Amino acid sequence: MILNEKYEMMRKLYREFAETEFTDELLDRLEETGEFDWDIFHKMAEYGFTGVKIPKEYGGQGGDSIAYVLMVEEFARVSPVLSLYANTSNSLGAGPLLYCGTEEQKQKYLTPVARGEKIMVFCLTEPGAGSDAGGTLTTAVEDGDYYVLNGRKTFVSGAPIADYAIVYAKTDPTQKGSRGISMFIVDLKLPGISIGKPEHKMGIVGYPTSDVVFDNVRVHKDDLLGPLHKGFSTAMKTLDGGRLGVAAQALGIAEGCLEEAIQYAKDRKQFGRPIASFQAISFMIADMATEIEAARELVYSTAEKKDAEDPEGSKLCAMAKLFASEMANRVAYKAVQVFGGYGYIKEYKVERFYRDVRITSIYEGTSQVQQMVISGNLLR
Repeated sequence: MILNEKYEMMRKLYREFAETEFTDELLDRLEETGEFDWDIFHKMAEYGFTGVKIPKEYGGQGGDSIAYVLMVEEFARVSPVLSLYANTSNSLGAGPLLYCGTEEQKQKYLTPVARGEKIMVFCLTEPGAGSDAGGTLTTAVEDGDYYVLNGRKTFVSGAPIADYAIVYAKTDPTQKGSRGISMFIVDLKLPGISIGKPEHKMGIVGYPTSDVVFDNVRVHKDDLLGPLHKGFSTAMKTLDGGRLGVAAQALGIAEGCLEEAIQYAKDRKQFGRPIASFQAISFMIADMATEIEAARELVYSTAEKKDAEDPEGSKLCAMAKLFASEMANRVAYKAVQVFGGYGYIKEYKVERFYRDVRITSIYEGTSQVQQMVISGNLLR
């Protein structure tokens, strides 16, 4: 896919920002402390990155899916962790509001999220309801002008630093599976909410993840999002966009791995010559580059078709995530292999890429869930 001048200018902006602002010092600090860096987040917000995909009337940039994909890709090429800083507000955080929020809800919640003044996260997964999100046990019981929420959400990316959450809860227990689930906009400062201790993760260190527990939390009916009992379908629509974002993140990680591997192969000498001159190394690099190019075409074309409301958009988003995430894991493996023993040392970027990339084939639905979505679309 050949990008026009507008998109190439966007790519240049994203790349320059990442290469200038995502310094080694910052990345090392994130890795050492595991803490969210508010300074770089606010800088991203100043550039409008936290609202790239959000309409201008709600404080965003009004960009399309290609603009969004390019941003995530270029940021992840330097830092997968920091790509999430600008991704969440344009994906799972804002998605449900964009799909079915009232005008009042959009003005109240979407605008500050787009400007980076507030952070909104997505609470769907539970300890016993991961791939089977229809197994939700969190409940919301009507009580006058409120709903009373009880339950526990897990693996909530960004929960420790968030202001609001889109929470999925069962409002009609008589309906089975994914039916009878509703969405709520929940202020995470409400009484009865407990935020768990940040998880100690293999990768994506510097973007905290934790549980969120709801103990008789009273949420006003004004914060019911979308039709009662119909929230699950919106979750699936939101995850389509999220999967496209993960595909772009995986693509960026793979590009970063390839660049590191090429440079190292040219510089590293064995047996009196650069290792790039050995067929075993050069063929690995050729395979890496070929797979990346194939993934790029799939991710970009999927973004274009999603904006065109292609009826196969959901299947294509699953395909893009499946292929790009598995590809990126293979590329990261080969990059570490090119580095040999040095690829196992934390001072080298490929070691961090190798740990960070693993999550791309897990979150927003595992690769096996993507296969279920794809095959379900093909065989219905």
